[in-house]
Amino acid sequence: MAQNQNQSSKKILMHACCGICSGYPISLLKDMGYSVVVYFYNPNIFPKEEYDKRLEAEKKLCKTLDCELIVGEYEPEVYYTYVKGLENEPEKGRRCDKCFALRLENSAKLAKELGIQEFTTSMVISPHKNYEKLTSIGVEIAKKYGLLYLATNFRKNDGFLKTNKISKELNLYRQNYCGCKFAMKIS
Repeated sequence: MAQNQNQSSKKILMHACCGICSGYPISLLKDMGYSVVVYFYNPNIFPKEEYDKRLEAEKKLCKTLDCELIVGEYEPEVYYTYVKGLENEPEKGRRCDKCFALRLENSAKLAKELGIQEFTTSMVISPHKNYEKLTSIGVEIAKKYGLLYLATNFRKNDGFLKTNKISKELNLYRQNYCGCKFAMKIS
């Protein structure tokens, strides 16, 4: 179930793909009255050194914005198994859909474990991601777990510019590809 209304003093779990994409969404969710728990789960990121750089940026951001950060396991073998057979798909194709589903499903499971009724993702702020597709995946997964997926288009009101401004002010690491080795080949 998608929900766009303002909630006060409720917890939300926000899946974070990277520090750059997370800055404005965290700020906006806090302005909406949420206590934000950030979940960094990205088994798709390659290589491990890249993953570590993105994680350090997320840690710095969460410390600065004073929000809880939960770091999921780095398990690339889970990602490769999940997208097996889709390695040659184009960017924004079925491999990406599966990758989104893997990360959002893991986020929903954690939210359920923690007793948090709502979740969302920072991935939707990127102009390189399909907001409608990510929202559809999130809503379906939310139904499966009896949760709410907060469908907020963080790009609205110059969200992408705002998140970039936050990341520049904090001098956060800026990546130049989505994350997986397949995207790296294409970029």
